[in-house]
Amino acid sequence: MHFRIHCRSVTLPAPALGSALLLCGTLLLQGCSLLPLGRDSSAADAAGTGPVIVESGAPSFAVDVRAPAAVRETLERHLELQRFRLMPDLQANELQRLLGAADANARELLGTMGYFAPTITVELTDTPGSRQAPRTVVVTVEPGPQTRIATADIGFTEAAGDDARGTRRQQQRVQRDWSLSPGQPFTQSAWDAAKTGGLRQLQARRHPAARIANSRAEIDADTHEAKLGVTYDTGPAYRFGPLRVQGHERYDPDGARRLARLPTGATYDEAEMLDAQLRLASSGYYDAVFLTLDTEGTDPAAAPVVAQVREAPLQKLVFGPGFSTDSGARLSLEHIHNRLPGIGWRAVSKLSLDRETQRIETEATALPDEDGWRWFAGAQLQRENTGDYDVNSGRVRSGRSQSTRNIDRNYFVQYDYALSQGLNAPPSGSAVSINYGWTGRYFNNQTAPTSGHGLAAELGVGTTLRPERDPFVRALLRWQTFIPAGRVVDDAGIGRNARISLRAEGGAVLAREGAEIPVTQLFITGGDTTVRGYGYRSIGARTDNDQLYGGRYLAVASAEWQRPIVYRGAMTDWESTVFIDAGAVADRVGDLSPRVGVGAGVRWRSPVGPLQADLAYGVKSKDVRLHLRLGFSF
Repeated sequence: MHFRIHCRSVTLPAPALGSALLLCGTLLLQGCSLLPLGRDSSAADAAGTGPVIVESGAPSFAVDVRAPAAVRETLERHLELQRFRLMPDLQANELQRLLGAADANARELLGTMGYFAPTITVELTDTPGSRQAPRTVVVTVEPGPQTRIATADIGFTEAAGDDARGTRRQQQRVQRDWSLSPGQPFTQSAWDAAKTGGLRQLQARRHPAARIANSRAEIDADTHEAKLGVTYDTGPAYRFGPLRVQGHERYDPDGARRLARLPTGATYDEAEMLDAQLRLASSGYYDAVFLTLDTEGTDPAAAPVVAQVREAPLQKLVFGPGFSTDSGARLSLEHIHNRLPGIGWRAVSKLSLDRETQRIETEATALPDEDGWRWFAGAQLQRENTGDYDVNSGRVRSGRSQSTRNIDRNYFVQYDYALSQGLNAPPSGSAVSINYGWTGRYFNNQTAPTSGHGLAAELGVGTTLRPERDPFVRALLRWQTFIPAGRVVDDAGIGRNARISLRAEGGAVLAREGAEIPVTQLFITGGDTTVRGYGYRSIGARTDNDQLYGGRYLAVASAEWQRPIVYRGAMTDWESTVFIDAGAVADRVGDLSPRVGVGAGVRWRSPVGPLQADLAYGVKSKDVRLHLRLGFSF
C-alpha cells in the first residue's frame, strides 16, 4: 500500500491549526499501521528469499586474511565470514559457530583453486582500541603446493554414420586444442572451462546435440596431482535441411530463403547459420531474426532450420544526425520502401547534408536469384567541394551484384556528368562506362578485425561524351592486412595480440591528355580514413595557378602499430596506436609528391566497432589535426 500526502500552504486561525494538526497526526498513525513492516520467517522462506541479514553501520568484527597474494583476494571476497560482519548484536555463541565453519569454508575455496592440503588457523582477537571493530578474526593460510595436471583423458563415443571420418577429425581437433595439458595448475574454473570448451567445439560444427556423457577429476592430495577424464557423446552428424520461416506476413518466405543463402545439404556449421541470420537481419526486411536448428524428431541428414522473424514495416522514414571531423555536423533523412508497387524491389532514398557535401540519392534492389545475384538501379545528385572548386554532379547506374561470405562482386553501366564552378574551374564533362568491382574480405572479424587481410579491385572502361568522345580506362586497387606484433598479457594471464596494420591504395585514369574526364571519375584524398594530418579531400593535383583539383593518379600508404592497454594489471578494451600515413595525387606519375602525416591515438572496442581518436601532424601542412572515427570498413 502506498500513501502520498499533498501539502498546500493555507492560513488557518490558531484553534483551527491545532485541530488540523491533531487530525493529520491521527490519520498518519492509522496509515502507518497498515504498512508492511516485515515478514515472518515462514513467509520469507515461502518467497524463496532465505534469511535476511540486517546490516548496521558499525561492524561486529573485522576479518584479516593473511595469505599469499595468489589466494588472498579470493578468500577476502568469498569467505562466509564477510557476510556476517555487519550483523548487530552478534552473540558470542553465534560468532563461535561462524569461526568453526570458517576453516571448512576456506578449504572449499582453496580447493577450487587447486590447493587441497592447506594449513589454516582461525583466531579471534579482541581489539578494543581499533577504529574498525572491537574484535578481529584472523585467518592465516598456508596453501601448500598447488595441484597440477598429471593426465587428461579425452574420450568419445564411437563415431558412426556417413560422416564418421569427418567426426574423427573433429574429435582429434578437440583433443589437440584441449586447454588443460599435463603440468598445468588445476583449478575448478579451468577444469569447467576445458570441458565446456571441448563441448562447444563439437557443437559448433557437425554435432549440435553433443553432450558430456561423464567426467571425473581424481585428486591425489599427497602427490598434489590431478587425473582428469571426460567422455563426450557426440550424437549424430547433422546436415542443413530446408529453411522454415515463422512469423512472415507481408514478405515472401522464398525471398527469405534466397537472402539467407543457407547451404542446404551441407554439414551443419554454427558459423554458417549465424552468417545466414546476419544476412536476413541486415536485409532491411526484418526487424528481428533468430535461426535455430530443429533437432527434435527430425532426420539428422536434413534437419530443418527454423527462422523466427519479426517483419519490418513496408515503409519507414529515418532521421539521422551525425558528426565527423572530416565534414562536421551531418543531417540525413532516409525513406525506405520494402516493396515497390509493380516490380517488388526494395528502394532506399536518402537526403544528406553536411559542411562539404549535399546529396540526394535513391537505389532500388531486387531480391537475389538462386545464385545470389540481384539486379539494382540507382541515381544520385550531389554538390561537393572538390579541391578549390564546387562540383555539381549526377550519376545513374544499373547492373547486378552478388555477396557471398567473403567476396562481393558487381558489374554495372554508369553515366556521369560533372559541372565545375569557381574561378578558372576545370572543364565540365560527362561520360558513360562499363564497370566491374571485386572485394574479398578475409578478416577474423568484419566489424573489429585483429588479423586477416582484404583486397578490392575496380575496373571501368568508358568514353567521354562531350565536348569530344575520348576513350578512357579507370582502375583502383585497395589492400589492407594485419600482422601480429607480439602478445600483451595482464596479471591474470589474459592476453591479446598487438599488431601492425598496413594499408595501401592506388588508382589510375588512362586517357588522352586532353580528354575531359568528369571530375567525379578523378582522384582526391586526405582525411580521417586516408591521410591523417590533412583536411578532408585536401590532397589532389594542382593547376598552373596552384589551385587544387582531382588528378588522374593516386597513391596512398599507411602503417599503424596497435597495442592493447593494460591498466593496473588488468586487460582493458582500449588500445594505443602510433602511425604514419602518406598520400599523393597528380596528373602524371612523375609528379606524385607524397604528403606525410604522423601521429598517435587510442582505440576503444565498442559493441559496434572500434571508436578511434587520432592526433596527427601533417609534415607538409605543418598542422595538427584531431581525427575521430567509429567503426571499421573495407
